[in-house]
Amino acid sequence: MTIVLIAIALYLLAAGLLVLGVSQGNGHRMRLWLLPAVTAVALHGTAHLIAWRNAGGADLHFFAALSLVGLGMAALTSLVGAAGRMAALGVVVFPLAALTLFGYQHHGHLLAETLDWRLQLHAWLALLAYATLAIAALLAIMLWLQERALRRREFHQWLRALPPLVELETLLFRTIAVGFALLTATLLTGVLFVENLLSQHLVHKTVLSVLSWLAFGGLLLGRWRYGWRGAVAVRWTLAAMGLLILAFFGSKFVLELVLARPS
Repeated sequence: MTIVLIAIALYLLAAGLLVLGVSQGNGHRMRLWLLPAVTAVALHGTAHLIAWRNAGGADLHFFAALSLVGLGMAALTSLVGAAGRMAALGVVVFPLAALTLFGYQHHGHLLAETLDWRLQLHAWLALLAYATLAIAALLAIMLWLQERALRRREFHQWLRALPPLVELETLLFRTIAVGFALLTATLLTGVLFVENLLSQHLVHKTVLSVLSWLAFGGLLLGRWRYGWRGAVAVRWTLAAMGLLILAFFGSKFVLELVLARPS
């Protein structure tokens, strides 16, 4: 519990430092977020490792999976932000990671499922894909807000914390491309390694995941073939991410928390 509380406090501290840096236009202060953020990510991961050791394996139930996605998002934000790009993402991502860790601490820690290495590979690829594409969804929202502010000539302080519009758009599509590759690997390992993929409690997850994959793939194709950008890219990204959330966490929520059945 101590590790969890320290990680949550450090996540919030990192987000607070970013907010101060944006509001005051202080670039030096904005760099101060990195140490507490990286430490929080390390402690977040340690909390899971300790819980898995006590449970006898990796717990991938609803709150555990949600926390792991939050961990992945925080780690990606720290990595990208350390390179000097999109550290402002941490204002949203770090509190979200803290919230998912809090939820895991208070509602998670269930007995681990027995999974062989193939199913574990499938599960970890899925979590990485969700974390990456969740970052893409946040980038899409920031892109929409930035375009909206520029059209209205509302030059807010937070705009200075974001990269130029073209650079932000490029980062969005690169993130989607990485997430799409991970999602493709997830679906392939599911086809190869998951038995009864079309069983009653997996068919809806499979169908929604494939629809999300098609939407992300269609967006990347539209970008390459027709130069899609702006509002079109935002709508496709958020719609595809919505399908992915329903596929994984929607089904897990209903099966595990509503019907009390394993997913």
